[in-house]
Amino acid sequence: MRVFLQIILLSCISLTAWANEAALEKVDVETDSKSIERGAEAMIGSCHSCHSMEYIHYRDLLNFGMDKQKVETWRGDQPLDAPVLAQMAENDAMGAFGKVPPDLSLMVKARDGGPNYLYSYLLGYYAKPDGTLSNHIYPETKMPDVLGVSSIAEGASHTEVQGQARDIVSFLAWVSDPHEAERLRLGYYVIAYLLVLTTLLYFVKKQIWSKLK
Repeated sequence: MRVFLQIILLSCISLTAWANEAALEKVDVETDSKSIERGAEAMIGSCHSCHSMEYIHYRDLLNFGMDKQKVETWRGDQPLDAPVLAQMAENDAMGAFGKVPPDLSLMVKARDGGPNYLYSYLLGYYAKPDGTLSNHIYPETKMPDVLGVSSIAEGASHTEVQGQARDIVSFLAWVSDPHEAERLRLGYYVIAYLLVLTTLLYFVKKQIWSKLK
């Protein structure tokens, strides 16, 4: 009987997980510099007051190729090598939200569903009948509806907000692994080198064994 109940419980958990996964909207993460820079601008404008990205420094934004004047404006009097920290002090955040907003550096990798989870979360706000806000993906959220999703109807405005959410998610995907493109590029060189080396070693081996025969 106990085994049967355990099977039922595991089945319920699996069904809940499948339901949550099915509820996530799919997003095509952009990797071009313009989309990522737009995402950075939207992120700084909408989320930077509360959220940090401690593993990303302002110099990383410049090295990526973002507009220098924008980066200078974002960092203010912070040095280039300073991490992108929240503008709100932790004590103030605790007083406003009851908890410190999480760091977003690795948020894309920290959530099941990755970019799809964050995209669905940003677009998941809605107004309940009593006028309070909730979120389809994370109802317990304390974060405000920064993109104003709950107050817009379907149409051009909704499409524009979807684009902003996609840009933010694309930027956070880059933030979670800013050296991915460089690493992939280096990987191609390593593979090419190994192929050439293997070919040379093959001919050397043939040459040596031909003398032994």
